[in-house]
Amino acid sequence: MSEPTAPDAAQLDARLRESLPVIELAVRDDSHLHAGHAGAREGRHFHVRLISPAFAGLGRVARHRLVYDRLSQWMPRGIHALALETLTPEEAAR
Repeated sequence: MSEPTAPDAAQLDARLRESLPVIELAVRDDSHLHAGHAGAREGRHFHVRLISPAFAGLGRVARHRLVYDRLSQWMPRGIHALALETLTPEEAAR
């Protein structure tokens, strides 16, 4: 089995949309901000803002695990850093 290649923002966006109910999703590739950083060779850096009813009743760690599980094919190779902003629709409305 070949190792997964580093994904781009569109691939992360598509994977999250197909596996979670999404109200709002923004995926930003911040890899250029980390050029020269030792970890940059191990994968890309992303920021994800995701508003989903799937997060209702879950704490921050459980929400992050839910997202990491959906992106597991690229973890830990392909994605070096993943900054997550995970909100329910009610939290986003505040």
